[in-house]
Amino acid sequence: MAALNHNRISSIDIARGIIMVIMALDHTRDYFHADAFVFDPTNLEKTHTALFFTRWITHFCMPGFVLLSGLSANISLQRKSKAELARYLFTRGLWFVVLEFTVLRFGYFFSFYFDVTILSVLWLFGVSMMLLAALIHLPHRWILIFGLIIVVGHNLLQGVSVEPTSVAFVPWTIFMSRGFLPVTPDVAFVVTYPIVPWLGIMLLGYSMGAWYTNTEAVIRQKLLISVGITSVVAFIVLRVINLYGDPAPWAAQQSGWYTVLSFLNTSKYPPSFLFTLMTIGPLLMLLAWLEKVETKLTHVLNAIGRVPLFYFIVHFYVIHAFALISTMLRTGKSFSEIDLHFAKSFGGITPEGGYSLGWVYLFWIAIVMLMIPLCNAYNRLKSRKEGIFRFL
Repeated sequence: MAALNHNRISSIDIARGIIMVIMALDHTRDYFHADAFVFDPTNLEKTHTALFFTRWITHFCMPGFVLLSGLSANISLQRKSKAELARYLFTRGLWFVVLEFTVLRFGYFFSFYFDVTILSVLWLFGVSMMLLAALIHLPHRWILIFGLIIVVGHNLLQGVSVEPTSVAFVPWTIFMSRGFLPVTPDVAFVVTYPIVPWLGIMLLGYSMGAWYTNTEAVIRQKLLISVGITSVVAFIVLRVINLYGDPAPWAAQQSGWYTVLSFLNTSKYPPSFLFTLMTIGPLLMLLAWLEKVETKLTHVLNAIGRVPLFYFIVHFYVIHAFALISTMLRTGKSFSEIDLHFAKSFGGITPEGGYSLGWVYLFWIAIVMLMIPLCNAYNRLKSRKEGIFRFL
């Protein structure tokens, strides 16, 4: 099940498809859940078990997708020279940044006010890919070393605080932290994914490429399982010690179960060392298992995983449009009465238009079911034609 035509590896596409489906749950919750704009679903003082795990399971998406992007870049060296790959990564990364500021931003807000612009997923991938375009020229072992240093060591800087008045505040926020970057009193950027911690994960993914190009399947699967188990065990041990690896140590709660939730509640913004161990370990084991599985479901997931950018952008428009229509129906407001300024709503969505968690899951299933034929159709179109289709 590992090999597929057109130089693609099906287990990677299937894993990417799983990630995209789970990711849609988080974005559906963002737009549909009644408490989405009220409190963080991992806030143990306000959340409940179902809501906590609805958010927690989606933590596996971003590090998994970043790792697989680095892995796929390395595998593409089977048909590209390093110079060709570097050119592709740079131009593709630049395109991602353009999409972030235009197509994706409109999908987030449904407005052209540009009062607030979020530097989010495509921004992160774009800048990281442009940096990777330069780093791939380094010896392979140095790429692995840099990746390990970043992933393991960046939490040493978690106590560093840079004041907004400092000239270092903007680059520090963009590359190492997260935060609010005001340009004028009415215009600002919000950095949600700082570059360097995620770049470290991409470098580790790139370093794994040799497992897929120079290693037999049986040995690769053993490597994936052993490294995956080691990562999970390391997470448990280091989390129990509670001294290093995450800026938010776990603590005893009002019940033993909520103490378990505190133990699992690692930091994603930016991704801590323990967060990375917790999420990447199971992904590696999943990749090994997917090489041995072939069902109707894996074929569906494969189709989604082959067009991730198309899925990512379109599913935001679908979720947002349905949520906005729902808000208007529940509040009785027409579109002309909806205030799309960021200070008033998130693309017209306000808490009074939200639903309970059970309804969120139903909407999520409906949205994924709608995306499946769209991805199948686009995948067929993309396989027959090049032109503009290669950009998605």
